[in-house]
Amino acid sequence: MLGSIILITAAALVATVVIVWLYGERWRPLRPSTWRMMREAGLRRFLNLSGVHGYIYGRWTKEYVDLFINHIIPRLGPRGKQWLADHHHSKVLTQDQAEAIITIQQEIPLRDLEQIIPYAMARELVLNSPPDVVAFECACRDLRDSVCQPSQVCMAIGQPFTDFILEHHPQTSRRLTQAEALELLRAEHERGHVHAAYFKDACIDRFYAICNCCGCCCAGIEGMVKYGVPGIASSGYVAEVDETLCVACGTCEDACPFGAIEVDETAVVHWETCMGCGVCVQQCPDEALSLVRDERKGLPLDVRLLFQEPPAF
Repeated sequence: MLGSIILITAAALVATVVIVWLYGERWRPLRPSTWRMMREAGLRRFLNLSGVHGYIYGRWTKEYVDLFINHIIPRLGPRGKQWLADHHHSKVLTQDQAEAIITIQQEIPLRDLEQIIPYAMARELVLNSPPDVVAFECACRDLRDSVCQPSQVCMAIGQPFTDFILEHHPQTSRRLTQAEALELLRAEHERGHVHAAYFKDACIDRFYAICNCCGCCCAGIEGMVKYGVPGIASSGYVAEVDETLCVACGTCEDACPFGAIEVDETAVVHWETCMGCGVCVQQCPDEALSLVRDERKGLPLDVRLLFQEPPAF
């Protein structure tokens, strides 16, 4: 009897996987990028369904984000929130750190980033030089009633992710030259948006994207600020106020996506919630803010220093 139950369950799982793949591929044979994703993930991940999870995330990202931010995260307890953060998290990048990823001059091998990414899983970085970059529609912005523009600002980095996005979202994605990628990063920085390197363990345990996040739309920021999901790691810097230059205009308070600044007679940065993104620095009209290195905030993710062994920040 038990053997029959196991056999039926296994058959049901296989049938579910097949239906998901075929529907996602528009009832055609698997596309080349899907095969490459499957090969890189390996058989084990498909037997335990994490490969299917990764496929669903990449194929139906908007629906996936909608499910989590509107239905799952609000119902999670502390353990569930920590589990989610461990399996899908990001590291804030300063502007120059984000640009360094796009302009690397040599290959970065597989490397454990446990000193940089303070989470239990998905801390690997693999990049070729120059990295392959594809811009695609931000699912977080696309979900909102009032969509921040432009919305094609998420950046898939490296194979097989880039080809997967292009093949499965051809109407809302485009390959970028290095110059175009840098221009996108700089334009988003000027708009007051946060650069974040994203890591996820579904399908492949490693870095896969740079998102350019606005505080009003980003599901990651909403999950952290509104629901307390600790899924965003600081850049390793904090904002510092020069009180002799600050005129208490309130621009930085309005601009901070993490709610880390209050303004009374002068701007005050709350150390605990500051993620060191540099948005306030860019937006301050009086140049009264700057980013300063703070070892208590962890090590920066600076690819220019990953060639050293061990990383020396």
